[in-house]
Amino acid sequence: VQLQASGGGLVQAGGSLRLSCAASGITFANYAIGWFRQAPGKGREGVSAISSSDGRTYYGDSGKGRFTISSDGAMSTVYLQMGSLKPEDTAVYYCAVSRWRYAITQWEYDYWGRGTQVTVSS
Repeated sequence: VQLQASGGGLVQAGGSLRLSCAASGITFANYAIGWFRQAPGKGREGVSAISSSDGRTYYGDSGKGRFTISSDGAMSTVYLQMGSLKPEDTAVYYCAVSRWRYAITQWEYDYWGRGTQVTVSS
Protein backbone atom coordinates (compact mmCIF):
# COMPACT_ATOMS: atom_id res chain seq x y z
CA VAL A 1 0.00 0.00 0.00
CA GLN A 2 1.25 3.43 -0.88
CA LEU A 3 -0.19 6.66 0.38
CA GLN A 4 1.02 10.08 -0.63
CA ALA A 5 -0.34 13.20 1.02
CA SER A 6 0.11 16.53 -0.68
CA GLY A 7 -1.33 20.01 -0.81
CA GLY A 8 -0.01 21.44 2.41
CA GLY A 9 1.50 24.87 2.67
CA LEU A 10 1.40 28.24 4.36
CA VAL A 11 -1.92 30.03 4.52
CA GLN A 12 -3.31 32.96 6.44
CA ALA A 13 -5.96 32.51 9.08
CA GLY A 14 -9.38 32.34 7.49
CA GLY A 15 -7.98 30.86 4.31
CA SER A 16 -8.48 27.48 2.68
CA LEU A 17 -6.40 24.55 1.56
CA ARG A 18 -7.18 21.29 -0.15
CA LEU A 19 -5.13 18.27 0.78
CA SER A 20 -4.92 15.21 -1.45
CA CYS A 21 -4.12 11.64 -0.56
CA ALA A 22 -3.14 9.42 -3.47
CA ALA A 23 -3.73 5.80 -2.53
CA SER A 24 -2.62 2.68 -4.35
CA GLY A 25 -2.10 -1.01 -3.72
CA ILE A 26 -5.04 -1.38 -1.31
CA THR A 27 -6.31 -4.96 -1.29
CA PHE A 28 -8.92 -4.73 1.47
CA ALA A 29 -12.42 -5.41 0.17
CA ASN A 30 -13.81 -2.55 2.24
CA TYR A 31 -11.72 0.01 4.02
CA ALA A 32 -11.51 3.51 5.34
CA ILE A 33 -9.13 6.28 4.45
CA GLY A 34 -8.61 8.79 7.19
CA TRP A 35 -6.88 12.07 7.76
CA PHE A 36 -4.98 12.70 10.98
CA ARG A 37 -2.83 15.53 12.16
CA GLN A 38 -0.09 16.07 14.66
CA ALA A 39 0.95 19.46 15.95
CA PRO A 40 4.34 20.00 17.59
CA GLY A 41 4.37 18.61 21.10
CA LYS A 42 0.92 17.07 20.75
CA GLY A 43 -0.49 13.67 20.05
CA ARG A 44 -1.96 12.54 16.78
CA GLU A 45 -5.55 13.62 16.27
CA GLY A 46 -8.21 12.19 14.00
CA VAL A 47 -9.55 14.78 11.58
CA SER A 48 -11.81 12.95 9.17
CA ALA A 49 -12.40 9.62 7.47
CA ILE A 50 -14.36 8.17 4.58
CA SER A 51 -15.53 4.63 3.94
CA SER A 52 -14.96 2.85 0.64
CA SER A 53 -18.13 0.77 0.99
CA ASP A 54 -20.75 3.49 1.21
CA GLY A 55 -18.94 6.81 1.35
CA ARG A 56 -19.90 7.35 4.97
CA THR A 57 -17.86 10.15 6.45
CA TYR A 58 -16.62 10.99 9.91
CA TYR A 59 -15.35 14.25 11.30
CA GLY A 60 -13.46 14.88 14.48
CA ASP A 61 -14.35 17.89 16.58
CA SER A 62 -11.55 19.92 15.00
CA GLY A 63 -12.95 19.67 11.51
CA LYS A 64 -16.70 19.69 11.95
CA GLY A 65 -18.29 22.45 9.96
CA ARG A 66 -15.00 23.60 8.42
CA PHE A 67 -13.53 20.57 6.67
CA THR A 68 -14.99 18.33 4.00
CA ILE A 69 -13.65 14.92 3.02
CA SER A 70 -14.36 13.48 -0.40
CA SER A 71 -12.98 10.99 -2.88
CA ASP A 72 -12.80 10.53 -6.61
CA GLY A 73 -15.25 7.64 -6.38
CA ALA A 74 -12.66 4.95 -6.81
CA MET A 75 -10.93 6.05 -3.62
CA SER A 76 -7.68 6.39 -5.52
CA THR A 77 -7.53 9.96 -4.31
CA VAL A 78 -9.13 11.29 -1.15
CA TYR A 79 -9.39 15.00 -0.58
CA LEU A 80 -9.65 17.08 2.54
CA GLN A 81 -11.01 20.53 1.83
CA MET A 82 -10.17 22.76 4.76
CA GLY A 83 -11.77 26.14 5.22
CA SER A 84 -11.83 28.92 7.83
CA LEU A 85 -8.38 27.81 8.87
CA LYS A 86 -7.07 28.81 12.28
CA PRO A 87 -3.52 28.96 13.64
CA GLU A 88 -4.38 25.96 15.81
CA ASP A 89 -4.86 23.93 12.63
CA THR A 90 -1.11 24.11 12.12
CA ALA A 91 0.18 20.53 12.05
CA VAL A 92 1.53 17.78 9.89
CA TYR A 93 -1.39 16.09 8.20
CA TYR A 94 -1.27 12.38 7.42
CA CYS A 95 -3.53 10.06 5.49
CA ALA A 96 -3.90 6.42 6.42
CA VAL A 97 -5.79 3.28 5.42
CA SER A 98 -7.70 0.94 7.70
CA ARG A 99 -9.05 -2.52 6.99
CA TRP A 100 -12.09 -1.49 9.04
CA ARG A 101 -14.47 0.48 6.84
CA TYR A 102 -15.71 2.74 9.63
CA ALA A 103 -12.41 3.18 11.42
CA ILE A 104 -12.01 6.34 13.44
CA THR A 105 -9.11 5.99 15.86
CA GLN A 106 -5.49 5.92 14.78
CA TRP A 107 -5.03 2.46 16.29
CA GLU A 108 -7.44 1.04 13.71
CA TYR A 109 -5.30 2.17 10.80
CA ASP A 110 -2.84 -0.16 9.14
CA TYR A 111 -0.89 1.92 6.66
CA TRP A 112 0.29 5.48 6.88
CA GLY A 113 1.71 7.87 4.38
CA ARG A 114 4.20 10.62 4.93
CA GLY A 115 2.60 13.78 6.09
CA THR A 116 2.20 17.19 4.56
CA GLN A 117 2.82 20.32 6.58
CA VAL A 118 0.03 22.84 7.02
CA THR A 119 0.95 26.15 8.60
CA VAL A 120 -1.69 28.76 9.34
CA SER A 121 -0.42 32.21 10.16
CA SER A 122 -2.36 34.67 12.32
